[in-house]
Amino acid sequence: MFQFVSLVERNQLAKATFNFASLTVFAPLNAAFQKIKEDKDDSLVSYHMLNSAQTLSGLPDKVSSESEGNPPLWVSRVKQNGREEIYINNAKVVQAKSNFEHLTEAGKKQVLHVLDGVLEPIKVTGQDVQIYNPNAYDFLNHSEQLDLKNHRVRSFRKRVNVNDKKRVFTEAGKFTFFIPVDEGFQPPPRPDKIDGIVIDGHIIKDAVLFTDPTEDNKEYETLAYTDKVKVTISFSSERDEKQVRKYVKSHTIVGDSLHPTGVVLAEIVKANIPVSNGVVHLIHRPLMVVDTTVTQFLEDREDGPLYRFYEVIRDVKGDFMDRLTRMQELTLFAPSNAAWKDKNVAAVLRDHRINEILHMHLCEEKLPMDKIISNIKNFNQLFQVNTLAPRRKLYFNVIDIKGNKTLTVEGGGVNATVIQPDIAATNGIVHIIDRVLGVPFMTVGRKLATDPMLNKTYIMGKAGGFNEQLEETKKRYTYFVPRDYAWNKMEITYPTAHKKLFMHEFAYHAKQILERHLVVADKGYTMAELRNMTMHEAKQLPTVRDVVMLKVRETDKSYYVEWGGEWAHVFRPDVECTNGVIHVIDTVFLRDSDIQVTGGGSSEVAPLHFLLGFILCLMISRYL
Repeated sequence: MFQFVSLVERNQLAKATFNFASLTVFAPLNAAFQKIKEDKDDSLVSYHMLNSAQTLSGLPDKVSSESEGNPPLWVSRVKQNGREEIYINNAKVVQAKSNFEHLTEAGKKQVLHVLDGVLEPIKVTGQDVQIYNPNAYDFLNHSEQLDLKNHRVRSFRKRVNVNDKKRVFTEAGKFTFFIPVDEGFQPPPRPDKIDGIVIDGHIIKDAVLFTDPTEDNKEYETLAYTDKVKVTISFSSERDEKQVRKYVKSHTIVGDSLHPTGVVLAEIVKANIPVSNGVVHLIHRPLMVVDTTVTQFLEDREDGPLYRFYEVIRDVKGDFMDRLTRMQELTLFAPSNAAWKDKNVAAVLRDHRINEILHMHLCEEKLPMDKIISNIKNFNQLFQVNTLAPRRKLYFNVIDIKGNKTLTVEGGGVNATVIQPDIAATNGIVHIIDRVLGVPFMTVGRKLATDPMLNKTYIMGKAGGFNEQLEETKKRYTYFVPRDYAWNKMEITYPTAHKKLFMHEFAYHAKQILERHLVVADKGYTMAELRNMTMHEAKQLPTVRDVVMLKVRETDKSYYVEWGGEWAHVFRPDVECTNGVIHVIDTVFLRDSDIQVTGGGSSEVAPLHFLLGFILCLMISRYL
């Protein structure tokens, strides 16, 4: 902490206070000063001091510093990683090095706490104005005299005054204010949309939320959470190699004709500015205002949350951007910046399939998260929609853990999580996802183990060791996998046989059945390739057990595969994996002999055989 000590040595008033007075000192670590680019003024010391001795347990939510005007320090206590953490403004208390008590020669008690960050007060740059402890409105009103790193907030201040909202910024208490900078008021019609309700949608009452102590994706009610409209705000983060970007999002749950429902995302361009009635965060654009198309949202910022996706779209030859721009209603599942760093994705960018992959992320209808969830009947029957990629659908599932719903989407065999749903645009919705769809990263075996729709086939294959080969990366598989629905359908017809196939004693029989579903060749076959191969006649393909004769038929909406004289519907074609392709089917490939699964040859059809034999004996005895 020698850097903080050197500041104390240069501040004569602070030195005298250290020698004679009761006080509390918040001393930043040396590493914390290295993160600050500005000159370290010795006046910073007084902002790290209180005029009374306070242990951590005795700190209230708000304490007055020793800086001129006694601007407050805000104390947050939060649960992180199973323990309570304490923050002073946005700096975490290093509790193992804190609560160090000392008595001066005069008997005055002093307490030292160590922080992992430097406390930064408001800095005044103007020479003709004195601002010591401003509230949020003082901050707005004197913003030109404050060090805001070239940011200006005059446009928002004008809208506050026009809508007579000064009072909410001057009110004493605990608030979090989100103030858009002037650059975010383009295009010109946007300022007129900043009415009183929108201004209220930028303010959280009864909570002072600095970025680091605040949990991501936790929604807080704004002043615009009323009987007529309901707007919440939450934080989110994006991490890259260099830094963590902080975002804030407004969620208009209930809107009206002037305030549409949906999420508006804004980057925090200058965070954690303490004021007397809370904290201010400067954001790059207004919240709640939906006035851009999906294309404009992608183009909004060169380093925004989807800049890498936009670069790929721009660099790839094709009509994707034109179609995206022309569509009147759409939903875009947009991979995050981090999703494009996967090594498998980098290889595909040079592949001819990249155009198809891009179109797999786009649907020609509006699909807010609530609509998707309402269409999901249960976890075994996924909601599915068509994409702009031919024969490519998206399949949705929802994971509900203690009331927290997480939406997942699968396309081309890749299962992605929706990490930011419902970003609103004038012509549709954007959901940010954590993976690029259509670029496989799992083996056939791993995909089988993690897909809830294929659970029964996975369990059956695990019992007999059948699944182990599916991790082999030097082979290529085409696996016709019966989904759980197919096994349930078989159970209705042959309940006893179904039960025994899932018993350990009959693992050999189960393995035989699965082997005829698995084609092993020098490549994995898509349904389109199989259709072309079998257009005129059934094709013989090598399976693990023997060979199988297949024929594929294509209709307007689906594929069907013929096996053993029956047509099986392909529910999900072309689930791509790193070592092959899975085709999810609605029927198990069964032979009559498969029904007899006991050593003694008993089966579902044995009672029928017995009955026919009994009738035959009666008929013979009648004529003897």
